[in-house]
Formats: sequence, C-alpha cells, structure tokens
Amino acid sequence: MDKIEIEGIKRLEGKIKISGSKNSSLPILASSLLVNSKIALSNVPRLTDVYFMLKILESLNCNVSFKDNDCEIIPNKPKKCKVSYDLVRKMRASFLVLGPLLAKYGSAVVSLPGGCAIGTRPVDLHLDAFKRMGAKFTFEDGYVRGEVSGKLIGCEINLRKISVGATENIMIAATLAEGITTIKNAAREPEICDLGNFLIALGANISGLGTKVIKIHGKTKLNGCNYKIMPDRIEAGTFALCVMGCSGRIVLENVNDILCKHLIEIFGKLELLSIEKLKKGNKLLVYKNKKKKI
Repeated sequence: MDKIEIEGIKRLEGKIKISGSKNSSLPILASSLLVNSKIALSNVPRLTDVYFMLKILESLNCNVSFKDNDCEIIPNKPKKCKVSYDLVRKMRASFLVLGPLLAKYGSAVVSLPGGCAIGTRPVDLHLDAFKRMGAKFTFEDGYVRGEVSGKLIGCEINLRKISVGATENIMIAATLAEGITTIKNAAREPEICDLGNFLIALGANISGLGTKVIKIHGKTKLNGCNYKIMPDRIEAGTFALCVMGCSGRIVLENVNDILCKHLIEIFGKLELLSIEKLKKGNKLLVYKNKKKKI
C-alpha cells in the first residue's frame, strides 16, 4: 500500500497558508441553484470533488468560471432537473443538489449515491425530511425522482440521528420553503455555520447556527452575493497535531474567527500545545509547550 515515510528530528518552523474548506465548498456550490443571479466565491480549494460539483452545476445549465481559487457561477433554469449517475456516483455530496432543485423548481431527478444497491440507503434522512415538507418520491433504475405540488412547506423536522448532509440539504431547501422550518438534532459542525452564513448572505433568514436547533424562515426569492469560503479545519488541525508531535512553532495563515474558535476549543485544553490568534491579519500561532514532555 502507499505510505508516507518521514525521517528526521527537526522542529517544525515557518508559516503555511490554509486552503479553503472542501466540506464547506460543496454544499455552498450546490446552494447556488437557489438563485438567478451571479454568485462570486473566493477561497475555493482546487480539489477533484469541487470539479465534480462544478460539472454537476454545468449539467444543470449554470455558467461556471473557476480561476485560481475564485469561482463565479451564473445559474440559469435547467433544461432538465436531472443529474446523471455518472456524476453522482463519483461523490456522495452531489446528492445535495436535490434540496435546491426541489425548492426552486419543484422537481428533481438525482441518482442515488449507491445506484441500485439493495438495502437501507444513506440518504433516507434527506428523503424523509423532504416528504414531511410535501415532496413525493419514486424510484427507478437507481434514480430518485422528487416532485412538489406548489412549494415545499416548512415544518418541524426531528432528525433521528445527527447528519451533516441531511442538515445541509434541509437548510438549503428550507430557505425557499413556505413558512418556518425547524431542524431539531441538527449537526453543529463549523461547516454548517459557514453554509448558513452563505445562505444568509443570499438573503435567507436563519437562526440557531451552531446549536442543536436551527430555524429557517422561508423566503420567496434569494439573490446572488460575494462570499469567502472558510478555511479547512481538518488541514489546519493536521498541522497543529504535527507541531504537537514533532515540536516547533508555526503560523497558520488564511484562518478566520470560526476556525480559530474551533481549534482553540479543541487543542487549547491540551498541555502539550498552545494556540494563539495573532492581533494582525488572519493568522494563528501554534507552538509546542517546552515545559511539557510526551
């Protein structure tokens, strides 16, 4: 199997720019289907999953431009609200287009991530929630076809287990639903907050981000916006752990308040590691406590 072998006893020193979050980018990109005007995103990571999601948006008649880490999307009404299995099978997060298509156009045909696999599908939480909001589904040849008569209707949705994907899909769809949608037992990850902040930038009315209960007041229309994707907490956390294991002193660049708070809460309690937000710039100082030993 492939492996990475590291030798040496040198301390880690220097600075590193943290990339944009993949797990924020994917639901935010899917959310672009909610609007009819331009969306400009910055700090978008150049990753395979991001390219797959952009291909899905292009298949749904969106004009997409991606240069460096900046992405511009101009959504147009899809000729068909259908996403092929060839695209969905490559990335489970692509199922997140179901919510915005149902909310915006009242119709969606999306391949199940597992195709025709027999057994309980991992998207049951998504489908159960949309059924409560008024959608009806049929299944054929590995595809789920959703239809809404009129608009999705806001309601109370109590997730039987915490699911990041289901929380995201429901949040996205609820922004254009009629009435109020309350998600109980919602996921609380920083990426959920980032998605929520993006939807608010589009004009959505959302409260409770970062808690177990998220409330969305549906709007009749959302607008485009400029938005910067949050930095990747997994990448930043990995560098922090490297310092704890190898000793040293590094500066993480391109961080934001959400990431700083998250990392300080997690690693700040460890006696082996110190994390401080620098006063100037979006930077975080990470260093090994010299008084402590492994």
